[in-house]
Amino acid sequence: MTALEFSYSINKVSKSLKPFAMRLTKDSEDANDLLQETLLKAFINREKFADGTNLKAWLYTIMKNTFITNYQRMVRRNTFIDSTSNLHYLNAPSVMTSSLAYSTFTMEDIDDAMEQLDEVYRTPFIMYFRGFKYHEIANRLEIPIGTVKNRIHIARKELKEKLQNYAYAS
Repeated sequence: MTALEFSYSINKVSKSLKPFAMRLTKDSEDANDLLQETLLKAFINREKFADGTNLKAWLYTIMKNTFITNYQRMVRRNTFIDSTSNLHYLNAPSVMTSSLAYSTFTMEDIDDAMEQLDEVYRTPFIMYFRGFKYHEIANRLEIPIGTVKNRIHIARKELKEKLQNYAYAS
């Protein structure tokens, strides 16, 4: 089968693949991506398709395998390894729980650390944190832009030292 004939055959069958992709992904954009990836893989591997066999079934198999591979890749990306001696594999989103009390203590510690900063470092840092650009901070405080960058850098460094208890908490 030539590339043109194969492309024509795929084009005829591809419309029936979209509902299957929707059932797998449950999302229109993801289904379109899956369909496109399936058709690309089919065209790249067209020499593996045996004439006289069911093209539709072959495409469904490629789509199913592509979906499974993408799903496994996504799960692996969201998995982290506990470096303690137990070496458990944990799926981060399903295991993590949030505690409002913990976040309240965290915010109190951040506020305390911010208050301990010298005013000359705290002001540019807060302005930068709120979205001001370096040149805007320099203009408002009437200081050189290099000084602004330096003060923000020092503020970050001091905050990092004061909040090092939270370095591995997340």
